[in-house]
Amino acid sequence: MTDPIDLLIIGGGINGTAIARDAAGQGLSVILCEKDDLASATSSASTKLIHGGLRYLEYYEFRLVRESLIERERLLRAAPHIIRPIRFVLPHHQGLRPAWLLRLGLFLYDHLGGRKVLPPTRTLDLRRDPAGTPLKEEYKRGFAYSDCWVEDARLVVLNAMDAASHGADIQTRTEVTSARRDGALWAIRLTNHKGEHQTVKARALVNAAGPWAAKVRDMLEGTGPRQADMRLVKGSHIVVPRFYEGEHAYIFQNSDGRIVFAIPYEERFTLIGTTDIPVSSDPDAHAGCAILDEEVQYLCAAVGDYFSHQVTPKDVVWSFCGVRPLYDDKAQDASAVTRDYVLTLDGDSNNAPVLSVFGGKITTSRKLAEHSMALLLKTMGRKARKWTATAPLPGGDIADAAFVAFIAYIQKDYPGIPSTLINRLGYAYGTRSRQILGKARTPVDLGMHFGADVYEAELRYLIKEEWARTGDDVLWRRSKLGLHLDADVRKAISLWMANAVAD
Repeated sequence: MTDPIDLLIIGGGINGTAIARDAAGQGLSVILCEKDDLASATSSASTKLIHGGLRYLEYYEFRLVRESLIERERLLRAAPHIIRPIRFVLPHHQGLRPAWLLRLGLFLYDHLGGRKVLPPTRTLDLRRDPAGTPLKEEYKRGFAYSDCWVEDARLVVLNAMDAASHGADIQTRTEVTSARRDGALWAIRLTNHKGEHQTVKARALVNAAGPWAAKVRDMLEGTGPRQADMRLVKGSHIVVPRFYEGEHAYIFQNSDGRIVFAIPYEERFTLIGTTDIPVSSDPDAHAGCAILDEEVQYLCAAVGDYFSHQVTPKDVVWSFCGVRPLYDDKAQDASAVTRDYVLTLDGDSNNAPVLSVFGGKITTSRKLAEHSMALLLKTMGRKARKWTATAPLPGGDIADAAFVAFIAYIQKDYPGIPSTLINRLGYAYGTRSRQILGKARTPVDLGMHFGADVYEAELRYLIKEEWARTGDDVLWRRSKLGLHLDADVRKAISLWMANAVAD
């Protein structure tokens, strides 16, 4: 039995890793346990947006929208390699929300969060503006506003990397199988994927298990009655070949009151989502969930109301879905359930505390972690230090966030490496791409070539620095290379990963 640690965190999604980062940076000894891979559930199944949540204004979620808008630009500065500005086009639909209401909402959206970097909203004549070209002729007027796009699973990994750089112990494929409060400490039993057991004592516990948060909360021994309830809502997305020009995205009103996005994705594709379907409260029943035929039909029909080009189920090249763990605010409509987060604290300095996280979204993860640490450190008789708001994430230390200049600078240093590879590595790893390229003068120096621009050096980096262990970790979470590589190459990468990890 080792000495007690300060904090054990259950859950390797965006909230768990953000809390681990904040805590480790304040000098706490931290262990984070994730039963699968980092971002293996909800945090890799989002719509890939860092945004304020325009539609949340309809539900008077002004604090959430304001906090999200402020965080949007903070995160953009912290990780300009994986977070990029994007313009959204919102066509006015004559039969739905009136134009004046859209203008009012966008005015608030521009001003609630103290926008400094992103361009403001403007009105569009869709009969003349290029953004109207792919739309049906009936859409004559619209609006363009700003938000950001993110590599969601990479954001999780970067938080874990930064936590580890400050001393946190990140244990993937390790499950908390029991946790018992023993006075001022938690006695926690961990079991890894090999069946090996470990017992840890911790002064505080964080339950950031996402869809499994309520299940974990009920497992903890010695806690009081449940303080919050959760609703699970399934969200599904489809990916189709790109069918319109331009780097802008679209946001469409739907007749059922929901909104649907169409977003440029991975250069050659368009991402369309999302659905909101209430599901049962058992998260294990939805592990590895698949999109339903009716969800595909719904998304195709939703964008078909606006685009001249009709998207059909036959166009779908990939789909993914996740279960969102939302705080149950008793709203009847799943789309109206709050995306805000709720933190519940049970215990104090004499009765080992556990903080449970319910709800939340990627955009507010850093702020959620800051709030969490304020609550936890208070039970330890300490005052939290706010440090993450201006700290770059790994690879994000790019001068003035000038990404184009950064890419050109790397290309100058590696003239023998193809520009396509430099560009991809730069967008995925930022300044850390140099750790992959090393002293390479030509692609041959990067080791085995698997196809396209994937080389052994990148896979070794992902194993060593980013906890990648399987082909899926590399192809579908640390990247979306799976969309670009054929089945034989994907199989070869998975086999190489299995052998490399076994060694």
